[in-house]
Amino acid sequence: MEDLTSRPLPLALFALVSASPLALFAAGLWLGGVWALAALIYMTLFAVALDQIRGFFMGNAPEGAEFPAADALLVALAIGHMTLLPMAVAGIAGPSGLAPWEKGALFAATGLWFGQVSNPAAHELIHRGNRWLHLLGVAIYGSLLFGHHASAHRLVHHRHAASAEDPNTARAGEGFWRFFLRAWAGSFRKGLSAERALSARAAGRRINPYAGYVALAVASLAAAWAIAGAAGVLVWLGLALHAQSQLLLSDYVQHYGLMRRTLPDGRLEPVSARHSWNAPFWFTSALMLNAPRHSDHHAHPARPYPALRMPGTDEAPMLPWPLPVACTIALFPPLWRRAIAPHLARWRFS
Repeated sequence: MEDLTSRPLPLALFALVSASPLALFAAGLWLGGVWALAALIYMTLFAVALDQIRGFFMGNAPEGAEFPAADALLVALAIGHMTLLPMAVAGIAGPSGLAPWEKGALFAATGLWFGQVSNPAAHELIHRGNRWLHLLGVAIYGSLLFGHHASAHRLVHHRHAASAEDPNTARAGEGFWRFFLRAWAGSFRKGLSAERALSARAAGRRINPYAGYVALAVASLAAAWAIAGAAGVLVWLGLALHAQSQLLLSDYVQHYGLMRRTLPDGRLEPVSARHSWNAPFWFTSALMLNAPRHSDHHAHPARPYPALRMPGTDEAPMLPWPLPVACTIALFPPLWRRAIAPHLARWRFS
C-alpha cells in the first residue's frame, strides 16, 4: 500500500477540497433545504472530521519543484469568489424564497468560505510578481472591504512580524477582540504610511493604491445596493466582516505570543520558523491552500502554496488543533489562553 504520510498534498486535492463548496453554495442558494445545510456542514463538521484522519499528505514537495497549474487554480477560485459574493447577497438579502434558517446557514457557510478560501487565494495572488495576478488578489480583498491588507501584509507584516512594530502580531495574553480593533486600525495606518513612503520615493510617478482600495469598497457597496437595496448593503457588510474576522483570527493564532528577541546590538533577531504557529492537518491545509504551513511562507513569501514545507516539531511551534478549530477557540479569550498556554511556554521562553 502506498504511504500517504510522506506524500505532499497534490494540486488536484487542493482544487477538489477548496472548490467543491461552490457547487453546494449554488445548490443551496437555488434550492435551499438540505443543500444549504450541507454547505454549512462541509465548512465545519466535515472538515474537522476529516482532519482527524491523521498522517495524510504530510510530506514536502521536492526543493525547487514548480507548479505551473497552481496559479490557474488561484484564478479559478478568484472567479468563484467574484461570482459567489453577489449571488450570496442576492439569495440572502433578496426575494429568493429561502427560509430564514436557510439564509442563516448560507450566510455562515459562504462567509466561512470567503475567510478560509478566498482569503488564502488572495494572499497567494498579492505575493505574485505578475501584475495582473497581484491586482486580482487586490480585487478580492477590495470586495471584502479590506483592500489595505494587500499593502499592510506585504510591506508591514512580513517586515515586522513577531515584533511590537507589527499590528498583526498578537501579544501573549491579548484577547482576540482587543487584537481585532488594534490590528485593523494599525494595519490600515501602517500600510498607508508605507505606501506614502513608496509614492514619495517615486516622485509623483506612482498613485497610492489606497485610492484604489477605497474605490473598490465603494463599488462593492454600490453593487450591493443595486442587488437588494439597503438589505443588500447590510448583508454585504456582514459577509465582509465575517471574512475579515477570520483573516484576523488566522493572524492572531499564527503569531500569538511569539516575539523576536532583541540582540546585543539592539536589533531584532531575524524572523525564523519558531516565530509562526503551524498546523499539521491535511484537509484544512488543502482547503486553505497550505496557509497552515505558515513558517515556510514567512521564510519564502514567493514560494507557491503547493511547495510550502512543514517544519519539524523541534524547529517551529505546532498547533494541537486544525487552524479553523484554533480560530474558533480564540473567539473565547479565557478559554484560548488556558488552552494555548502549555504549548506556548516552550517557544516563548526557549
